[in-house]
Amino acid sequence: MNIDTTERLSDHLVSRREFVKLGSGAVAMLADGTLTKRAFAGRKDRKPKPGNILLIYTDQQHIDTIAAGGCRHVRTPALDRLKTNGVSFTQSYSANPVCSPARSAVFTGRTSCETSVYKNGIPIRSDIPNIGQWFSQHTDYETFYAGKWHLPRTYTSNIPGFEVVNTGIGGFGYLCDTAMSRACKGFIKNRSKSKPFLLVASFMQPHDICEWLRLNMNNPGKLRYPELAGELPGLPDNFQFDKNEPQSTKKRRLGNEPFKGNWDEEHWRYYRWSYYRHIEHLDAEIGRILSALEDRGYIRDTLIVLTSDHGEGMGHHQMVRKSSFYDEAARVPLLFSWPGHIVENKTDAIHLASGLDMVPTLCDYAGIKSPASMRGASLRTILEGDDSERRDYIVSEGNTNTGRMLRTQNFKYIKYVDDPVEQLFDMTNDPGETKNLAADSHHVSALAAHRKLLASHESRLDVPRDVPHTEFWRARG
Repeated sequence: MNIDTTERLSDHLVSRREFVKLGSGAVAMLADGTLTKRAFAGRKDRKPKPGNILLIYTDQQHIDTIAAGGCRHVRTPALDRLKTNGVSFTQSYSANPVCSPARSAVFTGRTSCETSVYKNGIPIRSDIPNIGQWFSQHTDYETFYAGKWHLPRTYTSNIPGFEVVNTGIGGFGYLCDTAMSRACKGFIKNRSKSKPFLLVASFMQPHDICEWLRLNMNNPGKLRYPELAGELPGLPDNFQFDKNEPQSTKKRRLGNEPFKGNWDEEHWRYYRWSYYRHIEHLDAEIGRILSALEDRGYIRDTLIVLTSDHGEGMGHHQMVRKSSFYDEAARVPLLFSWPGHIVENKTDAIHLASGLDMVPTLCDYAGIKSPASMRGASLRTILEGDDSERRDYIVSEGNTNTGRMLRTQNFKYIKYVDDPVEQLFDMTNDPGETKNLAADSHHVSALAAHRKLLASHESRLDVPRDVPHTEFWRARG
C-alpha cells in the first residue's frame, strides 16, 4: 500500500506530511489499522504546558488560615484569590514537619531520610537532583529562586539549579519578605517573555510567630492591650488532649513557651490572635506578586502553586510551633491555580496529598518525566477534575528521623523510635485526634494493618546508612 492510496482510504487517516513526520513507526501502525487521525492527535496534541510556573512557599502556615476557606479571624484577599481560582487540598501533609527536612522533600520528591536532610541545616545529598536542576536539564523553563532556602543555609545566593533573584535580608519575615516580594515584582515586570520561567518565591512568614513566642513567653497576668479583648479568637475544640502520648510529644509540649510562661486561657487566645496578624502580613506580600503577574499579562498563563513546609500548633492539644504529627503541625495548605486549565473554586477534602507530590506534579505540567524513585505522585488528574483515583496512604517523617506518621483514608498511625506508646486515631469520627485507640481491643486489626503498611513503605526507601535510626526503621521493613 503506498501513501497516495492510504490518503484516499478515509478522511480519518493522516496526511502525507503527518505520515512522514511519524517516521518508520507509522508502518507498523498502518498495518494494524491504528494510524488514524485520532491516533495521531494523541501524539501531536499533548496536554498544554503553562507558560510559567510560580511556586509560593510559606513557612509554618496552619492550614486553616484562609478567609475563603472558612477562617473567620483573618482577611486574606490574595490567598482567597488563589483558592477561588483553583483547587485547595485540605488533607495535604508535610513530608516532615520541620523546615529543612520538609523543604528537601518538596524540592526533590524524595523522603527526608533519603535526601539525608533528617534535621535542619543539612544539604540535599549530591546524587538527588532538586526541581531547579531537573528543569534546567530537561525543559526550556528558566529557573529562579527568591527568599529562604535553608538547605543548608537559610539565605544564600548559591542554590544549585537556580538563579537567585533575591536572597532575603535576615531571619525576620517582616523585613525579608517585603524585600523578597518586591524583588519578585521587579523580576516579573521586567522579564522578557521569550522563555518560560519557574520561579520559587519562598517566604519566611508566618514563622515570625516563633519570635513573638519568645518575646511574649511570660504571662503578664493581664492582657497587654485590653482593647483587643473582644477580638480574641476562642480556644480550639481540641485544646485538651489524650495523655496517652509518646514521650517525644510530651517533652515537646512541656518545652514550649506556654508551659514555661504559665499561660492562662487569655494568653493562649492572644497568641492565636497574633498569629493571624502574621498571616495577614504574608498575604499582603503574596498579593504584591500576584498583582505583578496580572499587570504583566502573565496571570492566565501561569500555574501558581502555594504550600508550606509545615503547620503551626495554634493551641490545639496545647501545642505551639512544629515537630508534631498532630494535624495542626503536620497538615499544610496546598493550593493550585491556573484559570481555564484547573478546576476552579474546589475544596478537595477527599484525596490525601503530600509535599512529595510537588516534583511529580510540576514535571507532569512541564511535559517531562520525573526523576527516578519518586515517592509522591502527580496530582494533575485530580486538579483537572478526575476524582476516581485514591491513594491508600501517605507517610510523614519526624525530626532527626525518630518518628513516623502514616495517614490512611480513615486512620492516622504514629510511631517513635524506642517508645512503646503508639498512637492510632480515627480521623473520620475523631478529626481532632482526642482519643488514642492504639490500646483499644476493638482496633487491634487496624493497628496491625497500619504497622504492616509502614513496614512495606520503609522497605522501599534508599536511605544512607549514616542517617540516624536507619537500622531501626529498616528492621521494621
